[in-house]
Amino acid sequence: MLKKNIAAIVCCFALTTALSGCGQKNISVSDSKTEATTSAAASAAAESSNLAFGEEVKNYTAPENGEKILIIKVKDYGEIKIKLFPEYAEKGVENILGLADKSYYNGVIFHRIINNFMIQGGDPTGTGIGGESIYGKYFDGGTDPHLIHVSGAVAYANSGSTATNGSQFYIVTGQQIQESQFPTDYPAAGKAAYLKTGGTPWLDGSYTVFGQVFDGLDIVYKLQKVETDANDKPLKDVVIESATVAEYNGEELKWYITDYDTSGTASTASQETSSDASAEASSQESTEAPSETETQENTETEASSENTSEETSAE
Repeated sequence: MLKKNIAAIVCCFALTTALSGCGQKNISVSDSKTEATTSAAASAAAESSNLAFGEEVKNYTAPENGEKILIIKVKDYGEIKIKLFPEYAEKGVENILGLADKSYYNGVIFHRIINNFMIQGGDPTGTGIGGESIYGKYFDGGTDPHLIHVSGAVAYANSGSTATNGSQFYIVTGQQIQESQFPTDYPAAGKAAYLKTGGTPWLDGSYTVFGQVFDGLDIVYKLQKVETDANDKPLKDVVIESATVAEYNGEELKWYITDYDTSGTASTASQETSSDASAEASSQESTEAPSETETQENTETEASSENTSEETSAE
């Protein structure tokens, strides 16, 4: 069912064959599913084994008091608070918490930003080809169908599979999606979530989603509007002042951009419903999957069939 659903979405969004990475090498919108292998996630993996992405959406599960959360403070913008999902992405959560505890992200920039798609950071070199996990260069975070790429979802960039996760992550903003763009058998829960928030459903199953923004989504939407160069790198550095681990203490949950007062700002892109905006986003942002092993200028013209090309590999 997953393969059928993803293939149908790709068709509905009229994806081109040219796939370019967010600073990566082998970018493909794969519909294969990687199961979690860590012991603490075993029960969740078993529960997930018969689910399609979007059948049961857990992105908006409220954190409990005292639960660990991640707070990303962006210089000159404010704080983004993230709910984490160790039950569905155990290694991914362990990695981000471990890196944050080491102040790994402090002073690192968001090196790639695409309006109506995502903001990507976490590379200490700022080039899109660097960074490593707490486990070494890479780790396999797997995927779980309970977590999908709705607006505000947080996931690891990779270079072709979840086995190449490192330190780079992205936060989805995502274009508004129309009901007619979903296949008729697409799970109702996932469809409802995407219709409400927007997102990037064609990435489901290919990237490790491990968190969801519950406060500061308005900041994410402001960031996606910054001016960028031809490689989608902000002209003025967008700096992660700090990424710290904290405990949830009952703060208000604001999962959706409509939960914020965005009057007078340009941060409501996910609420756009015009066919022109949707068509533009479909032809550009939806074809660019987050990755971390290749420079953008050398990947924009690569076709999806060239997923194993080494021409611009940084490795």
